[in-house]
Amino acid sequence: MRIAFTTELPAEGFVRLNEHELYAPLEEAEVLVSTFDKAVTRDMIAIAPNLQLVANFGVGFNNVDIEACRERGIRVTNTPQPVIEPTAELAFALMHDVARRTAEFDRKLRTGQAEPFGVMNNLSHSLYGKTLGIIGMGRIGQALARRALAAGMTVIYHNRRPLGDEAMRRLGNEVKYVTKDELLKEADFVSLNLPYTPEVKHLIGEEELKMMKQNAYLINTARGAHVDEEALVEALKNGEIAGAAMDVYEHEPQIHPELLKLDNVVLSPHTGTGTWEGRIAMCENVCDNILAWEKGNVQKMDIVV
Repeated sequence: MRIAFTTELPAEGFVRLNEHELYAPLEEAEVLVSTFDKAVTRDMIAIAPNLQLVANFGVGFNNVDIEACRERGIRVTNTPQPVIEPTAELAFALMHDVARRTAEFDRKLRTGQAEPFGVMNNLSHSLYGKTLGIIGMGRIGQALARRALAAGMTVIYHNRRPLGDEAMRRLGNEVKYVTKDELLKEADFVSLNLPYTPEVKHLIGEEELKMMKQNAYLINTARGAHVDEEALVEALKNGEIAGAAMDVYEHEPQIHPELLKLDNVVLSPHTGTGTWEGRIAMCENVCDNILAWEKGNVQKMDIVV
C-alpha cells in the first residue's frame, strides 16, 4: 500500500518540502493522508490514478474536493471522535476568557496599561446564570453544553433538527431547542459549533449581529467563513455586541487587522484540536481508518464519502 501526505512539518528536526516533492508521490499513491490546512484539489486527484482513499486528519472536510472524489469513487474519511473534547474545552475557555477579560487584563498588566486595583475597577461578567446559545448541536456542541450546564448556565440550541431522546437524556433534558432568530435574541453567548458548507457561509452577518443583545458575546471555534468579519468588526466597534472570541478566521491565516486592535476580542490561532493528546488520538484515528479500508471493513471507517 502506497500512502502520500499533503502536510509539511516545519517544526525543528523536519525538512520543509517544495511543492514538487510534496505532491510527486501522488502519482503512485493509493491512500492520501490530508490535513485541514492543505487543500486536496481536483487537479491533485487527477494526477493520482491509483488513489482510492483520502484519509483526512481533522473533523472538517471542506479542504477536500468532495465532488471530485465522488466522481472517481474515492472514499473520504475524517477523525470526528478525537476532536470533540479539545474543541469544546477551547470554546468554553474562550467564552470564559472574553467574559472575564482574562487575556485583556494579562496584556495590560504586562504593558503597564491596566487600571489601578480597586473595588469598582477591572470589572467583568460572570458565566453563572447566563444563557449560552449553541448553533450546531452535534458532538462538539453537546460537549460544550455539558460544560456550560456544570457552570450554572442555561443552554438553548439551534440545529437542523432537535436532539433525539438519548442525547437529551445525556444532557439531563436541560437544553432547549429554539429557532436561530430566537437564539440570537435570547443568548448572552452565541457559540458556533457546526461544520462548514457553502450554504452556511456568513451564517452570522450584519442582520444576525443586530439581533444579538448589546451585552452578548460571539464565540467561533468552527469555521471562519461562518462569520462575515467586516460586519463583525463594525458591530464590535459600534458596541452592538459586547465582544467576540475566535479560533478561526474568514481569510485564515490572515486575521482582520481591526480585530487585532480591539480589547473586547480574544484570538486563538486555530488550536481547537491542538493538544498533544488530541493530535495523537487523531493520528491513531487516521491509521484506524486506513487499516479498516485495507481490510474492507467499511463499518469501522469514519466515512464522509
